[in-house]
Amino acid sequence: MTAEFGSFDKYLWQFVGGRPIVNRPASIREVQPRTRESDALSTDLRRRGFRFVGSTICYAFMQAVGLVNDHVRGCPAARPGRQTVTS
Repeated sequence: MTAEFGSFDKYLWQFVGGRPIVNRPASIREVQPRTRESDALSTDLRRRGFRFVGSTICYAFMQAVGLVNDHVRGCPAARPGRQTVTS
């Protein structure tokens, strides 16, 4: 992937258009377990030979590394200035 995209980081950011997706759910129940972006990442990783990369796991990874911000409204970490963007 690094030969094709330059880095794994650049590869990942293409799935969210180069900027984090910021959702503001009212409660944790509104957070979806997967999205079309995680579906696309999962499909592409599988095409490249990766395993154990279902859409739900990909979405959790996207949340963990900052591609997606799903902090519920009222959470101190949900404030706009609290996210870090690297690209």
